[in-house]
Formats: sequence, structure tokens, C-alpha cells
Amino acid sequence: MIDSASLLAPLYSSAAMRAVVDERTRVQRMLDVEAALARAEAAVGVIPAGAAAPIAAACRVERFDLIAIAAAAPAAGNLLIPLVKALTAEVKTADEPASGFVHWGATSQDIIDTAQVLELAAALDLLVADLDRAAAAFMAQAQRHRDTLMVARTWLQHALPMPFGLKLAGYAGALARARERLARLRREALVLQFGGAAGTLASLGSRGLDVAERLAAELGLTLPDAPWHGQRDRLAEIAAALSILAGTCGKIARDVSLLMQTDVAEACEPAGAGRGGSSTMPHKRNPTASAAAMACATLAAQFAGTILATQADHEHERATGAWQVEWPTIPALLLVTSGALAAVVDIGEGLEVDASRMRANLDATGGLVMAEAVATALGARIGKHDAHALVEAAARRATADKKNLRDVLAADARVTTLLSANDLDRLFDPGAYQGMAQSFIDRIIAGTRHGP
Repeated sequence: MIDSASLLAPLYSSAAMRAVVDERTRVQRMLDVEAALARAEAAVGVIPAGAAAPIAAACRVERFDLIAIAAAAPAAGNLLIPLVKALTAEVKTADEPASGFVHWGATSQDIIDTAQVLELAAALDLLVADLDRAAAAFMAQAQRHRDTLMVARTWLQHALPMPFGLKLAGYAGALARARERLARLRREALVLQFGGAAGTLASLGSRGLDVAERLAAELGLTLPDAPWHGQRDRLAEIAAALSILAGTCGKIARDVSLLMQTDVAEACEPAGAGRGGSSTMPHKRNPTASAAAMACATLAAQFAGTILATQADHEHERATGAWQVEWPTIPALLLVTSGALAAVVDIGEGLEVDASRMRANLDATGGLVMAEAVATALGARIGKHDAHALVEAAARRATADKKNLRDVLAADARVTTLLSANDLDRLFDPGAYQGMAQSFIDRIIAGTRHGP
């Protein structure tokens, strides 16, 4: 499991996200919910008006022995039970009557889940900000390289010419969709959890909804129609969205790592002192950011899969085991998602492109990448099947004889009776065979700029 305090954590996460999921910060969020609960209940008259201030004053993480609380958690079943016991004792030292109203009407899951929601809110805000940077970086790169020709690759083989800007715009579009997905979930899925022992708020009598409304307002959260102790669809959707984001970053990183191969050498991660080197080979320039992003994407899918796999296991009104799985898994998922995205921000903002190498690789197969263009032109005269067979045979001869495909076709009377030398020149111009690529770049950039 990825931990924010691990020596490996900087390899797999951003510093900002490590601060968000820091364990002391997580405990403070639980205390923040307890303080807000006291204020809400005092405001609607459920607990004495004078009880809220001493409870809130005690809700400071530095006042508690977290090692002792952690040691008591296994017997209690969660961190919140020993934390509430310690909080009650802390309040009692200042105001004994007020200590009797700590955690009034709530259950452990209310506090833990709501603290988790607050953590997710902070985390999604960070990710959306980094997505803004990443999408903007790849949009700028797409504009810069919209006329930079490269070879499109399918099945890792040379396929057709394309503008590098289209590949880059595709990255920007996917990142923008991830941003929209997270922004929507930030609005819709991060809601208050407050249901009491079994999701009915029975201990608060007729004032339960009043307290819930006030508590949601105190915490800046939306009040759902009902508590969601046993319904984890919102968290499952967030987990899936985080994994999708990490997967998008991993796809970008995989492409860049392939473009960095010595035999390809078309684009590189940004250079830097001590970056990408080998412990023994001085010449190496390894794709370290790409490797991190791809590793994080793999981990994110596993962590998200754990959340999705346990969604069905939340028995009745509170789960035995499935709920507990979320506590370490969601922070780990946030960490590796942040790591994947941070790597892609770095790549996008500092990508180095070798346009001349792209052109050399485009020409490396001696015109074979233009075979479709010729076959399409001939197909209009002799039919698609015959044209395909003719050009396919010519391509094989060109490969076997190590000749340019244009030269082989120019020597074939079946071709020259249908296509002039000027026709062949036009058909073998990679820049003239882009289809709607430029329109697609414009459409992606426009859509990305119009996002939230």
C-alpha cells in the first residue's frame, strides 16, 4: 500500500497530495466534523448552547496522543471510537457538563465518512488545478506542432502521416474530460454523511433533519436525501474517475516513452541535471516521468478495483470489512493518481520535440506510408479491391528491392495509364494526406477551452 510517509511516496505522488492525506490532517478532519456537529446541535437546541464552544476548542489534533489512539483502534474497530473517548476526556478538563455532549447522536461512520468526503474535496480541488495545467500545456503544444508531420503508428507499425499536433490535442482532450468528470463529482458526489446508529437519526427525535441541515452548512457540504451508510455508489464513481484519470496519464506517458526510444527519438521528456540517468551508463536518458506515470496508472486501477469490488459487500446498514477497506485504499488511490498527473504536467510543460527526426522517420519506409493514398486514388478508377491488390504487390516489391514505392509504381504501366507523374507527386506528399486532422485539432482545442 502506498503511504504518504513512505520513502517511496515522492516517486508515486505529489507533495501537495501527500499533505492532503497526511494522517494528522485526516484526524484533524474528524475533529473538525465533531466540532461542526456540536455547533450545529447547539444552534438548533439539541445540546446546551454553552456546550459547543468547549467541544470545538478541544478539537485540535495536537492535543491528542495519536500513537495511543492508533494502538486502541484494533480493539475498538476504528480510530474514531478511541478518538472520541480522548476528546471527551479533553473537554472534561475544561467543562465537565459539556463533555457529556461530545459526539451527540452521531455514529463513528458519520464522522469517518464525512471526514473522508472533506479529504476528497481537497484532493479533487488539487487534481482539477493540475488538470488545468496539463490540458493547457498540451493545447499549447498542439498549436505549436499542428504542422509538424510525423508517422501515425498502428500495432506499433508505421501507418499513415499525421500532424503531431493531433496526437497532442488528443491528450489535451482526454485530460479536459477528466477535469470535467472530477468537477462534476466534486459538485454531486461529495455529500454529508449523517445518519446516527442505523441511518435513521432516531436519537435526535424530530430534530434530526434540522441538525443535518445545519451540519452540512457548517461543513460546506450538500445534504443528501438520506444517509448513505450502506450505499457506496458515490465513492465507487469517484474511485472509477480517479482510475480513468490515472489511465489517461499512463497512456500519454507510454506514448512519450516510446517516442523517446533511441531508434525513434522523436520527442523527449524535459531534461535536467541528474534526471533520467543510469547508475552505470553515462549516456542514458531514461523516461523517468513516464515510468512513474505508468506505474501509478497500474496501481490506481488496482486500488479503484478494490473499491468497486467491495461496493456489493456493504451488508445492510453498516459493513463488516468492506467499509474498513476504504480507509487505506482511498488515500492510496489519491496519492498514485496525483503522481500520475504530476508526471504528465511535467511532460506536457517541458516536452522536447525533434521535428526533423519525425520527418526522417516518416520517410524511412520509402513512401510506404502513402500506399493508402495511392490505392484510394486508383480505386476510384479500377475499384477498391483491384487497386488494393495492385498497390500491395508494389509495396512488397519495393520492400524486397529496397526501392521507393513511388519509383516502383511509376514503372508500372497499369498505374501510369491512370495516374500522371504530377498525380503521383501529389499522392506522395505526406502534408496533403491529412484528412480532417486540422479540423479535429481545432474542435478539440475549442472543446477543451470551453470546459469548466
